[in-house]
Amino acid sequence: MDDCIIIGAGPAGLTAAIYLARYHLSIRLFDSGDSRAALIPCTHNHAGFPGGISGKELLERMREQAREFGAIREDKRVEHLARVAEGFTVGTESGTYRARTVLVATGAVNLHPPGMDEALQSEALARGLLRYCPVCDGYEVTDKRVAVIGSGNHGTREAEFLRGYTADITLVAPTGEHALDPECRHRLEDAGVTIVAGPCGGYAIDGDRLTFMTAEGQLAFDSVYPALGLHMRSELAVAAGAKATEDGCLVVDDHLETTVPGLFAAGDVVIGLDQISHAMGQAGVAATAIRNHLAEERPLRR
Repeated sequence: MDDCIIIGAGPAGLTAAIYLARYHLSIRLFDSGDSRAALIPCTHNHAGFPGGISGKELLERMREQAREFGAIREDKRVEHLARVAEGFTVGTESGTYRARTVLVATGAVNLHPPGMDEALQSEALARGLLRYCPVCDGYEVTDKRVAVIGSGNHGTREAEFLRGYTADITLVAPTGEHALDPECRHRLEDAGVTIVAGPCGGYAIDGDRLTFMTAEGQLAFDSVYPALGLHMRSELAVAAGAKATEDGCLVVDDHLETTVPGLFAAGDVVIGLDQISHAMGQAGVAATAIRNHLAEERPLRR
């Protein structure tokens, strides 16, 4: 039986693996290979990397660091998680494993613009024409022509946030007319945000711009931010009895323990700021809480 199984190998899962391995715990890290961080072409706001670093390179550096301390990483997707008398069972496509504790670091998935194919999306992301995190890279669109695909309060808030970087912001409804109440419209008009009805479609890359069709015809932008929400990968933990918010975020206490004793969570699957640094900080707290939790049961080193 492992001391801890970590589900997810993004920045949160890898940080936890480094901490837990250095606590001399027996751990196992399951990596499904689809960390959202791997999609980042270059992050410039992660401290310690002047000039920026790609998400893939950062993950590889973290994997190498975890290996230095003996963390076992396995390329497996977890399909089942359950609480049992002695701890937890974790089921994968190739077998079932047991652990005294589990850390869920499964993250979240961005909801993509309707009708955009994966190949174009990948190229647009790599070139900075499509972006998902204004906190991460709003600086890079300073004084550029930017569209936000979204509506309602969420779309309004994202357009207002980006208005701090550029005066040229257009809020485009994804599927038809906008769902904007009078207050949202007032806020957008006051900020000088252009409001355009959808539906969006016919996406294409034209030179250094992303173009797509709207109710007002084809428009072109230097960068486009989909503000369509996230799918939280919390299903495994919820199936094991953990409580989640209405949006699917796992509910945790100050030490990142879920409502199931011994089941912890860190990173984007927990409500908070979706930032690499925040995920890493949560993982450090969770890993230390796991170490202390296990120490209460028996000495950790003989």
